[in-house]
Formats: sequence, C-alpha cells, structure tokens
Amino acid sequence: MVSLTPLAVSEVKRILEKQPAPGLGLRLGVKGGGCSGLSYAMGFDTPREGDSVFEVEGLKVIVDPKSYLYLDNTVVDFHDGLEGRGFKFVNPNAQKSCGCGESFSV
Repeated sequence: MVSLTPLAVSEVKRILEKQPAPGLGLRLGVKGGGCSGLSYAMGFDTPREGDSVFEVEGLKVIVDPKSYLYLDNTVVDFHDGLEGRGFKFVNPNAQKSCGCGESFSV
C-alpha cells in the first residue's frame, strides 16, 4: 500500500480543485533517471486496467503495477517551510537516495 500524510492529502486536494476534469486521482510512479537511477513521478489521471488504487481520506491514489514494486509501503508527505515547499517520498524500499531526495536506487 502507498499512503499520504494528512498534509499531503490536503495539498493534493487543493490542487485537484483547480483541475477541470472530475474523477481524477493522484497517480504516483517511478521512472528511470535522476542521480541515483530512478526518480519519482506524480500527476493526475484516471485508473487503468492493472493499476493499484487506494483511497486515502477520500483521495484516489493510483499506482501502475511496475511502479508499485518500488513504491509499496511508501509514505508521501508535504513540507511547506523555510527549507522549501514540496512533496517528499519516504520510501523504505530505497537503498540509496540522492541529496535532494528526488531519485533513489534499490
């Protein structure tokens, strides 16, 4: 399962309110690239066949099967402070992460 902190859910819902298409959920994924080999991807989408779909505080979270192998048990958080603003992935599957936290390796 992939989960989001209450702050992350609140921020995603705030952004989703500005989207014109109803029924969208948060798609989380992994793609090749970044300093450590793999990087995180986020966007808005609808579920496709084979996707894992989770409900977190009324928010639909979608993960494709390949990405789920890397994201299982990951927690997505949101920070808004002096050191920056943005989403942070806390991934127990990552063996190594780059300094900015946007890429990882397993």
